[in-house]
Amino acid sequence: MKVAMIQLRRRFFGGVGNSVLTIMMLALIVAVGIPLIRWSLIDSVWDIGAATSCRTAAGACWAFIHEKYRLILFGRYPYAEQWRPLVAIVLILGAMLVSCDRRAWCAWLGALWVATAALAALLMWGGMLGLPYVDDMAWGGLPLTLILAVAGIAGAFPLALLLALGRRSTLPFLHAVSVAFIELVRGVPLVSVLFMASFMFPLFLPRSVSVDELLRALVAIMLFSAAYLAEAIRGGLQAIPRGQDEAATSLGFSYWQRMRLIVLPQALRLVIPPIVNIFIGLFKDTSLVSIVGLMDLLLSAKQALADPLWRRYSLEAYTFIGVLYFAFCFAMSRYSQYLERRLRIPGG
Repeated sequence: MKVAMIQLRRRFFGGVGNSVLTIMMLALIVAVGIPLIRWSLIDSVWDIGAATSCRTAAGACWAFIHEKYRLILFGRYPYAEQWRPLVAIVLILGAMLVSCDRRAWCAWLGALWVATAALAALLMWGGMLGLPYVDDMAWGGLPLTLILAVAGIAGAFPLALLLALGRRSTLPFLHAVSVAFIELVRGVPLVSVLFMASFMFPLFLPRSVSVDELLRALVAIMLFSAAYLAEAIRGGLQAIPRGQDEAATSLGFSYWQRMRLIVLPQALRLVIPPIVNIFIGLFKDTSLVSIVGLMDLLLSAKQALADPLWRRYSLEAYTFIGVLYFAFCFAMSRYSQYLERRLRIPGG
């Protein structure tokens, strides 16, 4: 205990500058924290359906969240069938938790994700086993956000690997195509890619051909994220000494054996932080699909605020979805730190 106190004293009061900064931060925390606690907890209204009480309350109106949480979380999905997206969320989160355990990194993990995707699709669409069919344009809220994020990551990562390898390839055509794709996609914002996929791409198709809008948005997110991931992975590939690749070649390893067994495992280990940073950005960028008519978590909150009785409680709505986004992003950040520690090269 005494050692810990000495360390804390050195860290926060180890000099005039540190002491001044510590006191200023403590004053700021008190000045902001006390009013925030009063607004969110002490003076808040929790009574169910208390729209009239909220109008005179000095704090937050969390009754709004209780009244509208199903619309925020599930969007326009049929009210009586909302247990289906709830189960789909549980399945996806369960598969993600299993994937976080290094002991599960084996062949059957892929089978688990295939089964999870099939069950989630069956639950969301229905049309089989007595489940009523629900068009994907009626999907919304947290299930849609999770599906876009997870499917976008799953599709972008293998494409990014190929692009990174293609950019480092000695074959001129493959190198040129990879560079052109990466630079073109990275040179435009995601909003423009979504607009192209949703509004421009159908104009080039025959009238008899129609591509689902959700699929178009998902492919746009995958392509956009793959370009950024490819550059992160390329940085890891360049950090691996060329001697390792040459040594594997002298031992008779083929190109794909060298990449799969020697180069890529080390490269990916080195670039865990930027990869996870891109994943976090992708999860938050799914909110942009609202501009092309898909009812993600953010647009669902806006729809809940359209009720005249609850229109003034936008701060509570955005606080609620902000907490949800923070929970997922913080979990990814903490897991990446754990993974870095576990995969750290001894002596590296």
